[in-house]
Amino acid sequence: MSTLNPHEPLPTADEALQRLIAGNLRFLRGEARFPTVQKEILADLAQGQRPYATILGCSDSRVPPELVFDAGFGELFIVRVAGNVLSPEIAGSLQYAGSHLHTPLFVVLGHSGCGAVQAALETQRHGVQHRSRIQLLIDNILPGLPDPDPQLPPAAQLDRAVEANVRWTMRQMLETPEAQARLAEGRMKLVGAVYEIESGRVRFLL
Repeated sequence: MSTLNPHEPLPTADEALQRLIAGNLRFLRGEARFPTVQKEILADLAQGQRPYATILGCSDSRVPPELVFDAGFGELFIVRVAGNVLSPEIAGSLQYAGSHLHTPLFVVLGHSGCGAVQAALETQRHGVQHRSRIQLLIDNILPGLPDPDPQLPPAAQLDRAVEANVRWTMRQMLETPEAQARLAEGRMKLVGAVYEIESGRVRFLL
């Protein structure tokens, strides 16, 4: 079984389910195509987790943090939401990672060609409104977007907006009392990053 070809039609729901089942069977048999953990250590992982980093990333299927960072089971605490935005629920998950799992590093991971950021740009430029919950995501992204620059080509505008959105989410995280306390105590480092889908490279915003 090969990875989905972007030019082929998507499988049906039943076919997709069978792919998941088959993939899990390969994992159980030690035949995984992307082995990130030895079956023998699963019992240890069942006793608890000690991830060394927390990743707030986008839901985009092309940006799986475990593969992007070549990390194994139990190494990363991952929270994913379209547009890598911060909401009360997302903030709660991040607080859990800091307060209970004590992960020292937090990363806000955006990516090139982000559809949520593109939708926010369309709202910013043309007032496009979505009559659905998608608009909630867009409303979260809009305050962090830079002013439009008509001199930039569309692709460059999107790249700039993706980075600005990462920084906007970081700014919101830094305004929470929990983050401020952990930073003051030297128990937390927050960095932003952008994953380049075309190359697979992660560019850290240091």
